[in-house]
Amino acid sequence: MDPDRKRRYRLIVALTAVVLLATAGLYVTYSAFSGSTEAKEPSQVIADGANGQSAQVTGKVVSYKRDGADLSFVLEDRDGGAKTLPVEYTGIVPDPFREGREVIVTGTLDDEGVLMAQKDSLITKCPSKFSDEVDDTNVQFVN
Repeated sequence: MDPDRKRRYRLIVALTAVVLLATAGLYVTYSAFSGSTEAKEPSQVIADGANGQSAQVTGKVVSYKRDGADLSFVLEDRDGGAKTLPVEYTGIVPDPFREGREVIVTGTLDDEGVLMAQKDSLITKCPSKFSDEVDDTNVQFVN
């Protein structure tokens, strides 16, 4: 193989590798951002209405009722609020699930205003062990 042909072959291989790596990088970046959605509060989901689109909802459990494998519960905004969102869920219920606990659930709002949750999409947010422990009155700064 003559030197010019060898150089051209290396250039083609190098450019192909760069294009493949760039494509893989773009795919990974796109996958990372397209899978993440911002969780909405119940009042936002109610305001949006039944649009047939899946939504990730975060809120505080007001009440719940279990019937076998089915779980019905009501969510309110994390900071309270007048509007509540009923949720119908089937699947694994996390152990820390209870009234007053913040949860995240993914589902679709039906025409009756009930969030029909996807199976096994319920996540319970655990409170931080450091919340409500900070006392500002005795904080001293050392230089």
